[in-house]
Amino acid sequence: MVTQAAMADETPGAPAAVRTTAQPAAADKGSQLVARLGTSRTAGSWIDDEGRPVVAVTDEKAAAEVRQAGARAKLVRHSMNELKAATATLRAAPRVPGTAWVLDYRNNRVIVQADSTVSAADWTRMTEVADRIGSFVHMQRTKGAFTTRLNGAQAMLSTGGRCSAGFNVTDGQRDFILTAGHCGPAGSIWFADAQGGQEIGRTVRTSFPGGDFSLVQYTSGSAGQGADIVAIGGGRGVRITGAADPVVGQRVFRSGSTTGLRDGEVTGLNATVNYPEGTVTGLIQTTVCAESGDSGGPLFSEGVALGVTSGGSGDCTTGGTTFFQPVTKALAALDVKLIVAPPQQDPGTSSGTPSKETPQSAVAPDAASPGSSAPVTGGTGSTTLLSRLLDPANVGPGLLVIAGSLIVLFAARRIRTEQERKAYQRYYSATWG
Repeated sequence: MVTQAAMADETPGAPAAVRTTAQPAAADKGSQLVARLGTSRTAGSWIDDEGRPVVAVTDEKAAAEVRQAGARAKLVRHSMNELKAATATLRAAPRVPGTAWVLDYRNNRVIVQADSTVSAADWTRMTEVADRIGSFVHMQRTKGAFTTRLNGAQAMLSTGGRCSAGFNVTDGQRDFILTAGHCGPAGSIWFADAQGGQEIGRTVRTSFPGGDFSLVQYTSGSAGQGADIVAIGGGRGVRITGAADPVVGQRVFRSGSTTGLRDGEVTGLNATVNYPEGTVTGLIQTTVCAESGDSGGPLFSEGVALGVTSGGSGDCTTGGTTFFQPVTKALAALDVKLIVAPPQQDPGTSSGTPSKETPQSAVAPDAASPGSSAPVTGGTGSTTLLSRLLDPANVGPGLLVIAGSLIVLFAARRIRTEQERKAYQRYYSATWG
């Protein structure tokens, strides 16, 4: 589904060679230094314009250790403990839909944003809370409204709306689509066409609000050929090689079925957004644009999976802010593995091997790319349960009773799916004609 969603009918081009990097990851060096020095002596890390790691530190001794390790040090006043204590105070205050806050590592502050839906009275109350915390909490009005990006896509459709597929994942026995949690509750049935003729699968697990991720189990049970590729438009895709957490300053790429491939920069981590539907925490904040229907689509860089699209403000004409659910947290919570390309593999093949974390390239942000190119392929390569049961070669003595029971279960599931399909068709015929 991830590879077929937006471009299944387009002709793929010739694949490019897989690119590799032998250089240590700048992001890893920064995070390792933060972990070693502790959150009372540091306040985050990021990548500068030349691709070098920068670590915010609170004392000269820590700065010397950072420089000795080959990274840049920036002396700041407030530690990570202080920044996180500020966000805890903001969370404890009365919730105001249309607000968001994020840790601004580069400027050693917490930025609180309020969109156009926040009233003057609520803005005043939020400002009073910020003033009590301290001057390092910066209040900021933003244009537009913070919304989840649900309607308008063509890739995944249900009676609840339309979304984009994210990444293919597996529990070792079955394959799933990892997408946004706000796209639909557990039990939602997803189709690839407005007529409801091509069923993709159904949502089996979801987290929203709080987190923003869900699992859609493939009806066939398998993601099929090209499961390690995410589509980026023009019949092309990017081969996914692993999962990791992003770093502030990193150039990243997002693909969605409404606006295609877009790029931007990570501006903050551990962001909290108060959507009208509920509060989501631990998000990645970026300058990548997104529009309705891009929800659930993949965020990646250099072939490494980073997140799935949650929501934001603005659009791809005027720009805006977009938030992403980190992939690593979703994988851990759901106990699944990313389906990735194996190391040093031929570009013409794919694999369903569960992922191990892949380090990010130590390159300047401007030099970063989505990842190694690959053609988008179609087909799931699977047959239906009913056809397998009715195949005489697979039915032997002692299996007929089991087969009959499974057929009854299949028929019951089919009836429910047909009910969902009819409801789906009624919904879209009334909505879009």
